[in-house]
Amino acid sequence: MNSSITISTEVDLRLVVPERAAVPLVADLAYAADDPYAIRISFHVADDEPVEWIFARELFTVGIVRRVGDGDVTVWPDRTSGDRMLGLKLSSPFGQATFELPLTPVADFLHRTYDICPAGRESDFVDLEAEIDEMLWSS
Repeated sequence: MNSSITISTEVDLRLVVPERAAVPLVADLAYAADDPYAIRISFHVADDEPVEWIFARELFTVGIVRRVGDGDVTVWPDRTSGDRMLGLKLSSPFGQATFELPLTPVADFLHRTYDICPAGRESDFVDLEAEIDEMLWSS
């Protein structure tokens, strides 16, 4: 399997602020076959460095259909605005943020990730020996 493949897409999303108008933002979704379980999302905030979160690809996949996630990341289908959106809630020691992402570009991105690495085949893209060596030598 070719583990050097990466894809990304830019998504316009909204930061949901209670009792205020939603704040439009831009984020990049990224997927790399050499890290087949993960999705990276980088939020572009003003002129600062992007804020990056990494979480399981399966969270977005299941979150399109039903609420999923425990702890730091929760994803759910959201039709409160009438549009087909995806809700995303991120929690950290610094606070919480809730976002609305348009469903179609996220779903299209996910389909592309599964074209690269089908569900259940992720282990084909991971060099387990290299990962074990890294863990042993970095400690």
